[in-house]
Amino acid sequence: MKKTDNNHYIIEDDRTGIEKETLKRAFLDNLYYLQGKIPELATRNDFYMALAYTVRDRLLHRHLHVFREYIKQKCRMVAYMSAEFLTGPHLGNNLINLGLYDNVEEAIGELGLDLDDLKEQEEEPGLGNGGLGRLAACFLDSLATLDIPALGYGIRYEFGIFDQKIVDGWQVEVTDKWLRFGNPWEIAQIELTQAIKFGGHTKTYYDNRGKYRVYWIPEYVVIAVPYDTAILGYATNTSSILRLWKAEAAESFDFQRFNQGDYYGAVHNKVSSENISKVLYPNDEKLSGKELRLEQQYFFTSASIQDMMRIHCLEDHKEPETFFMSFTIQLNDTHPSLAIPELMRILLDNYRIDWDQAWEITTKSINYTNHTLLPEALEKWSLSIFGNLLPRHLEIILEINYHFLELVRKTFPNDEHRVSRMSIIDESGEKYVRMAHLACVGSSAINGVAALHTDLLKSGILKDFYELWPNKFSNKTNGVTPRRWLVLNNRPLANLISDKIGTDWVKDLYELKKLEKYASNKSFQQGWRSCKNSVKEYLANYILSHLGIKVNPLSMFDILVKRIHEYKRQHLKVLHIITLYNRIKENPEIDIVPRTFIFGGKAAPGYFMAKLIIKLINSVAEVVNNDPDIKDRLKVVFIPDFNIKTSQHIYPAGDLSEQISTAGKEASGTGNMKFTMNGALTIGTLDGANIEIRDEVGAENFFLFGLKTDEVSRMKSQGYDPHSYYEKNAELHKALEMIKTGFFSRDKPDLFQPVFNSLVFRDEYMLLADYQSYIDCQDKVDSIFRDQDTWTKMSILNVARSGKFSSDRTIKEYCNEIWKVNPLPVKIPKYDPKTQTNMKLDGSKN
Repeated sequence: MKKTDNNHYIIEDDRTGIEKETLKRAFLDNLYYLQGKIPELATRNDFYMALAYTVRDRLLHRHLHVFREYIKQKCRMVAYMSAEFLTGPHLGNNLINLGLYDNVEEAIGELGLDLDDLKEQEEEPGLGNGGLGRLAACFLDSLATLDIPALGYGIRYEFGIFDQKIVDGWQVEVTDKWLRFGNPWEIAQIELTQAIKFGGHTKTYYDNRGKYRVYWIPEYVVIAVPYDTAILGYATNTSSILRLWKAEAAESFDFQRFNQGDYYGAVHNKVSSENISKVLYPNDEKLSGKELRLEQQYFFTSASIQDMMRIHCLEDHKEPETFFMSFTIQLNDTHPSLAIPELMRILLDNYRIDWDQAWEITTKSINYTNHTLLPEALEKWSLSIFGNLLPRHLEIILEINYHFLELVRKTFPNDEHRVSRMSIIDESGEKYVRMAHLACVGSSAINGVAALHTDLLKSGILKDFYELWPNKFSNKTNGVTPRRWLVLNNRPLANLISDKIGTDWVKDLYELKKLEKYASNKSFQQGWRSCKNSVKEYLANYILSHLGIKVNPLSMFDILVKRIHEYKRQHLKVLHIITLYNRIKENPEIDIVPRTFIFGGKAAPGYFMAKLIIKLINSVAEVVNNDPDIKDRLKVVFIPDFNIKTSQHIYPAGDLSEQISTAGKEASGTGNMKFTMNGALTIGTLDGANIEIRDEVGAENFFLFGLKTDEVSRMKSQGYDPHSYYEKNAELHKALEMIKTGFFSRDKPDLFQPVFNSLVFRDEYMLLADYQSYIDCQDKVDSIFRDQDTWTKMSILNVARSGKFSSDRTIKEYCNEIWKVNPLPVKIPKYDPKTQTNMKLDGSKN
């Protein structure tokens, strides 16, 4: 209820009102009518769900109006297609973007509840493996914040990325049941289902114009059901739509088979169909796993393309020939590459458009983002699997390839080696469809995600395509949304910044440059350290309560959290810890900067070496943390189940951000940006976006070590010998011997022999070559950390110069240079007291 200037009272609508009393009333109504509970009988989950529905009401007020406006304006929309959307919990982020965080916190508090407690109740949608899915989520936030009409398309996995438990130091995978209590943020759009064909065969015929046509007769059909989630922008009415597809059987129950006593057969179609959206990334070591993954990719790309065509043709009966005027499609890596032959199939077979025109429409509609420099990570499918599952698409791809190779031969005559390298079909052994090649051929634009990454694409794995189409290539350095990664997750620092320079920086991160003039101000530095100490204490309490490990908040929090992989070199960090441990053991009175080493990350279930590295980290932790000589100067912590929820405590607390991948291996990285944005200093190689971070914050505010990309290549080409480093470097030799001989695994002395062998005899990722440079750089880190004024100044400058790494900047570049779309701000009618019934407090009319 609000009081107007003429002493009238306006009762806000319970669905849209934002005043504290309205929020309390709406919350209690939702608890009663949607959860069916009174406060005395409600669980924490009931309270969370009631609050989530209260917030969602305020989202939908904007969301539905916005989409109606898009249809009315006939605007061009961005369709962001990704196999992963790692959105993280929605409640806190929506409160920030609605501008309701403080009001809701107070309202909930007055009802005797704690907002942080309810936020903790929210299950995280585990719909991504790491950076790829989180980037997609950041992009949806930025698209909405910038008022860009957008749809995100993906899969509604029933079980997401596994939950990770650590048992006796080993990773154990547990099913991620993120939907067990329901999802209050999504709305099923049952009437917008799409039929997805699989298998079968094709038939040819000639249409009434005498044109050659193809008809696909599938073996089976699966139904794709869309579930929509509104992704609201910050301080705007615009919301992006995240549309995730769930697989259902066309016929869920076979009554005839049931009557015959075949009870399992009666539900076979339901089970096999729903498997498609059952789990994120099934294990594809076996043939059945490969088939299921290909089914997943086609399932969501087909459903999405059909949905876009439906939306396009709804608008004043638009013709399919103008599809590219309604949608610009971005393929987030190769997983959605089947969008290319699927759009061609729809245009050719459903609308009977001729090949050349269909190809022009397709290539004008689709763009491709590459996310990897590892050749083994580029997807390819055997022709036998592909043809059995998608016979019509294989025909289309072969036709695309025929025309493409004619272009290659014309452009580069007498170069059949180039033709073979560039072919969409790999014929070097068993024939495969190369999905990255398909994406390059069928897209109008190709981009990398960091300056170095894009340069290496041009000179490496996509060199031939760059030489054919140099104008197709551009760089779009990744970014992260400051709303989640700073405003929500680090409220002490966000408030300090806003008190000093205002709040414009939340939508324009370059505004943080205004902090530079305060970097040496002693009073501001003290406030900065106070903010850092408060979030470090919070993380220390989290570690104590969850892991039983007591850490010193005043120690340096040295953090390495990311997917566990040999190229990310978590074991280089382990070698540094063992080196410091040995220095203390050799001289117990040594003056050393206290450090808390914090690790987090998941290993792929089938990746033996990555899982062994997790065991090594935990085994080293057990020795270091319990050695009385160490006297708490070193603590090693592995935080299980690293995800968006756990990371919200970790990124704000970092003093030192470890970004230590082998130069030339990391496409970009976004964890490095999150740490920088929260005031951590980076130690890293010249890899991925580290280069641009160093350029932005200043070389003097970045700890650089290690070989450069060209030096890595040159050393390998000349015959790199890791064994010589092991023999010649005494500290390195001792650390590796301790790993080899079972110092950290006394019950199983040979346990870590594979780690030793991989480093000393192969060392594909050049750890031993970078070891001494890394140790020397860490010694420099120690010396600067002792001078807290200098360290704090560097921290402030890192934040002040992090503006480039907002995903808002990245999205603006996509809009201007690739998508050619413009903002479309949407106005929602304000409350007008003249058109409403005003009530006095006693309930009578004025």
